[in-house]
Amino acid sequence: MLGLYVHIPFCSAICNYCNFNRGLFEAGLKKRYVAALLTEIGRAADGSPADTIFFGGGTPSLLEPSEIAAVIDACRQSWSLDGDTEITLEANPETVTPERLTGFRAAGINRLSYGVQSFRDDELGRLSRLHSAARAVDAFGMARAAGFDNMSLDLMMWLPQQTVAQWLESVDALIALGPDHASMYMLEIYPNAPLRDTMARSRWSVAPDDDVAEMYLSGLGRMDAAGYVQYEISNVARPGCLSRHNLKYWTDGEWLGFGCGAHSTRVGTRWKNLSATEEYISAVAAGAPVATECRVLSADERLEEALFTGLRLSAGLDLRAVRDRYGVDVWSRYGGELQPFVDQGILLYDGQSLRLQRAGMLLAHEIMAVFIV
Repeated sequence: MLGLYVHIPFCSAICNYCNFNRGLFEAGLKKRYVAALLTEIGRAADGSPADTIFFGGGTPSLLEPSEIAAVIDACRQSWSLDGDTEITLEANPETVTPERLTGFRAAGINRLSYGVQSFRDDELGRLSRLHSAARAVDAFGMARAAGFDNMSLDLMMWLPQQTVAQWLESVDALIALGPDHASMYMLEIYPNAPLRDTMARSRWSVAPDDDVAEMYLSGLGRMDAAGYVQYEISNVARPGCLSRHNLKYWTDGEWLGFGCGAHSTRVGTRWKNLSATEEYISAVAAGAPVATECRVLSADERLEEALFTGLRLSAGLDLRAVRDRYGVDVWSRYGGELQPFVDQGILLYDGQSLRLQRAGMLLAHEIMAVFIV
């Protein structure tokens, strides 16, 4: 089934490391943007079955519960939603109150994802986050009290000045809260990110590669011991709580994106919406197309993406399924280049599947590069 992605570009402040499509919150602009979203969703309606809706951003929790409800209702009118549709809202801890969380739950949100990033105030300060560690803990409790029984928390490792021990403090704090899902990412410092300049001025450094490997392996080891199951390079979950929407990105699925800068992939075609918020609103109001950079993926491109996204999953690649869908024997085509990784024990090949060992996930980009022409 289709996944539906809704992009909300507004933030209370711009984090110094962020490279997403976002801007500062303006009440009037938000109102016009939501109206444009509802129009775009209605125009794209075709009644196809869908089973996930994901509000990403930006900070989607800056919308009012009534606005979230209106978008969900527009999706229900436009597609045939599964009775068990997963509807996720990304939220920042400082934006929620008990009343707003109750409103989001009543609007139809059944999965909440908090961008916590760290449970240490010094690290949050270096990332220019607005919440404190204590606020993140309080926000989690508020959400549970509001009835959210499917919750995810994001953490970042390899932060400026962060040690292995400090990273594990945040991992232990997350485990103590007991979310149903967790995403554990490595910070990526983009060339145009203000954080890069701040690090240079402040003489902050990041941990050496060996320490990063220890952060990754030790952090996941603690999640294993706490009963979580790793199902993707950066994601763990309690049984039955995998992110069904994000799995579409890793299992060669299809999704439609709405809002400025949103991406879509369907029937071998990929497109991206206009990035600028005002430009997007104006185009919708004029009845003009909002999609840009539209292209049909070649058979080789589709195969390559299926291979390197599928290999991100702990379950690995089902080679028979790839052969049935793309008519390609993966091992015959790539086996010679993959064999050294198999010999090192970081990639498993049993004739039916290819699967990264956890240590191999640290070299995932190098291994996946084999699939790219």
